[in-house]
Amino acid sequence: MAASQARRPQPMSVETVQEARRQIEICNACRYCEGYCAVFPAITRQTAFADGDITQLANLCHNCRGCYYACQYTEPHEFAINLPRALAEVRTDIWKELAWPSGFGRAYDRHGMAIATMVVVCLCLLAFSVSSLQPAAGEGFYAYMSHGLMVAIFAPAFFLPLLAMAVSVRRYWRNVGGGAVTWRAVACAFHDVATMRNLAGGQDQGCNFEDEDRFSNARRVAHQLTLWGFLLCFASTSSGTVLHYVFDMPAPYGVFSLPKLLGIPGGLMLSGGTLWMVRLKLQAGDGLSDARVRGGDMAFVVLLFAVSTSGLLLYLATHTRLVPYMLTFHLATVLTLFLTLPYSKFVHGFYRLAALIGNVQRAR
Repeated sequence: MAASQARRPQPMSVETVQEARRQIEICNACRYCEGYCAVFPAITRQTAFADGDITQLANLCHNCRGCYYACQYTEPHEFAINLPRALAEVRTDIWKELAWPSGFGRAYDRHGMAIATMVVVCLCLLAFSVSSLQPAAGEGFYAYMSHGLMVAIFAPAFFLPLLAMAVSVRRYWRNVGGGAVTWRAVACAFHDVATMRNLAGGQDQGCNFEDEDRFSNARRVAHQLTLWGFLLCFASTSSGTVLHYVFDMPAPYGVFSLPKLLGIPGGLMLSGGTLWMVRLKLQAGDGLSDARVRGGDMAFVVLLFAVSTSGLLLYLATHTRLVPYMLTFHLATVLTLFLTLPYSKFVHGFYRLAALIGNVQRAR
């Protein structure tokens, strides 16, 4: 479209964008994969692709890989089409370029597991040191670490990364030429996210992520378990906050309280979903994704698993001598997750949601 040609160039690798544009133009001429996901109908709506258009298409891609195994122009054909990898590399570049503050993201991609492990260990040591200076007060977990200390540590660690991600997504929206957001576009985008529609394949038979040309809904179900488990855990924490500050009902809470009724199923879903995703990532080939970020991607999923599983084990350890150790490890994993959010795979949810909203508005 003419308006997109006038947009400001993206701060990405020129070679990465040019290669993605070359492959997209070939796909636009072929159109064999038009029904596979949201990417291909979006491609057919225009004939020229500015840098902002390439960024938008890259964030629409869910890396289901169905198009690759259906394509007749993959290697050894001279066109050498590998659209999943080309778009994955564009996504990586734009996420890191738009990250705020920038710099840490690329290091996390290369050494994600090492960084996450080091931060967790350091935070465990720090928590032990701080808690040893605090007199025991309160019930439950507050007997080991006061409520005020938890708030002082976790409130900034939660809200500052959210601010950083909000700045990054706003930059993305401006770079792809996003306009005023409509409620219809938001509703459609949330529906697609909730159902993982773009991981269902063209005929709702799943994607080809973990086993080449065999269709499977495993990745879709694992993502849904992870998403809804995370949301239930967040709702559990939020309900506990409301009970504490609004109704003057501090923790600990019984098994039939709202925080536990939300948190226990959420923790089980999140643990199961992330463990399943680790297995799928290990099965999937490296040639159809951006190998540069494999360490960071795996670190994020493993960290989510550690957060949810340590939370469940902490609950099971109630009234035992293991509580101070499990509490320290759980809080360290949660804090590490918060601190790395703007640079981890977590941001893909916000960028993809923005891309889906923009896709609905462009299709009008």
